Amino acid sequence: MLRAIVLIAAALAFATPASAYSNPISRGLADFLNIFSEQPVPRQLVAWNGKQAPGTVVVSTSQRRLYYVLGQGRAIRYGVGVGRQGFSWSGTKIVSRKREWPDWRPPAAMLKRRPDLPRYMAGGMENPLGARAIYLGSSLYRIHGSNEPDTIGAAVSSGCIRMTNRDVMDLYDRVRPGTKVIVQR
Repeated sequence: MLRAIVLIAAALAFATPASAYSNPISRGLADFLNIFSEQPVPRQLVAWNGKQAPGTVVVSTSQRRLYYVLGQGRAIRYGVGVGRQGFSWSGTKIVSRKREWPDWRPPAAMLKRRPDLPRYMAGGMENPLGARAIYLGSSLYRIHGSNEPDTIGAAVSSGCIRMTNRDVMDLYDRVRPGTKVIVQR
């Protein structure tokens, strides 16, 4: 019942254009309502036996999980969506910047594949980058929220790492520019 009320309130509250989310009150309301959304793959505290330093982010594209290393043999495990066939990648990047409710400009290669996409989309609930974006070095890849939570646990993106808005907000508060991000297949 509570979920139905929240969904109705969210639909009514967010029936305005995405540009309305440029004001902090609207974005705050969106953040608050997002707390009540269901997690497709629940976040969990898990045992960690890797050798990475605390604060490191490790993405396993084969498991479709992201780990934030806490240290002392523990990590937080999040469900993620990853690059579909032909768009997966691996390597080490550094968090270069972070943005709340980021604007989106599809890269040229994506526009070539999908000419129907908008050239620019202001941050907001309809924006495919979701509530937060964590930029990875100078690459086009990001760890970002998603307005399609049902894609978490799937290989559907053009290479970015997707999280639920709720989870990316949690991770966003933990990482800083300079954080190491290791993406493994």
